[in-house]
Amino acid sequence: MITKVFTVKPFTTVRELLQLLSSNRIGGVPVVDDKGQLLGMISDGDVLRYLAPKPLGIAGLVYIIEDGEIEDVIKEKLDTPVKEIMNKRNILYVSPEEEFDKTIRLLSRQHYKKLPVVNGAGRVIGVISRGDIINNISTKIIST
Repeated sequence: MITKVFTVKPFTTVRELLQLLSSNRIGGVPVVDDKGQLLGMISDGDVLRYLAPKPLGIAGLVYIIEDGEIEDVIKEKLDTPVKEIMNKRNILYVSPEEEFDKTIRLLSRQHYKKLPVVNGAGRVIGVISRGDIINNISTKIIST
């Protein structure tokens, strides 16, 4: 589990989020309130889906993009608060005491790259990633 957790608030802009993700080489973060309680998750995939040009016209075959226009649209979208695009439904998380096999099932079945770790008070205290699981398996099972 990663205990140095980067988080954002609901009114953090997409621009600020991208700077955080890029500078720390991470793919997503929990969105928390002022008390550190989990409100949602936001990932690089959520941002890409939001920034991607939307098809218009018959059967989605027409994209209205002219030279320079895509950059202008993206620049405008960068000021959007993350609460507008974050995943806030059916947020999955694990507790610090969660069984290893349940965590593996959640990550694999849901195709998530990471899950927030939330304590009994509802505060985010860590993040567990696919890499953490692989390292755990490698260290504890393969090495024995």
